[in-house]
Amino acid sequence: MTGPRTIDAHHHVWDLAVRPQPWISGEALAPLARSFTAADLAPEAAAAAVAATVVVQTVCVPEETPELLALADGSDLIAGVVGWTDLTAPDVADAIAALRELPGGERLVGIRHQVQEEPDPDWLLRPDVQRGLLAVAEAGLAYDLVVKPHQLSTAALAAARLPGLTFVLDHLGKPPIADGALDPWAADLRRLAALPNTAAKLSGLVTEAAPGRWRRADLAPYTDTALEAFGPQRLLFGSDWPVCTLEAGYAEVTRLTRHLVDGLDAREKDAVFRRNAIRVYGIGRQRRTAEGRAGPTRP
Repeated sequence: MTGPRTIDAHHHVWDLAVRPQPWISGEALAPLARSFTAADLAPEAAAAAVAATVVVQTVCVPEETPELLALADGSDLIAGVVGWTDLTAPDVADAIAALRELPGGERLVGIRHQVQEEPDPDWLLRPDVQRGLLAVAEAGLAYDLVVKPHQLSTAALAAARLPGLTFVLDHLGKPPIADGALDPWAADLRRLAALPNTAAKLSGLVTEAAPGRWRRADLAPYTDTALEAFGPQRLLFGSDWPVCTLEAGYAEVTRLTRHLVDGLDAREKDAVFRRNAIRVYGIGRQRRTAEGRAGPTRP
């Protein structure tokens, strides 16, 4: 299915009047050094025929997730929130439960931490982090992996230790598209994809390509590798707006992704652009649970 049934499984919003975004630094990221709000997102999503979205955290502070939940609570567009909580805290389960009691708490669908910034290469395997990830699993949430290529092998070990938790790889693990290299990224991606409790997002790829001079053909080997490794039933479309605007607009990224998976049949495309997000993140199920009409079932 195409058009208005599309779900964007990965985008961000931020308001610099509320909180700085320390990761936005340097000349290359200067165009992002302004606020991007849900009001800015809405016309972009409409132009790309996107009917629902998942907003993803950007900073590891406890205040952001309640704000995103409140934003989703008042939105007809934002159907899910991937938030942040301190996985190393002994009360992580209580923290997740508290988030679910907030306005919009039923739209909490996942947790994410900026693992890519952790100096410890085995951060995901630390006992306190593993305990926190277990709490995420027991809460029926997914865990978004934002890692760099050298961290993929550790991510696979973490996913193998927690078969009850769905790990969702953001941006295909940030492959070295600008360099044109496939390995060792491809081998490590396949190792992660071999685990049935993993999925991945076709997102954030244009900003891994050569700035200002990439072509669709530069991205194809990486999306083809992901399709071979995960199959269309475990890949999700994500715009990565507004970060994508460094290289391509919202509608352009949506069209580009459709071109990159053009070899799939209609049902497989519907999985990538809609059904997988519903299944992996339980979109809609949280609200029904909160209203007492259905109980949660993890994919």
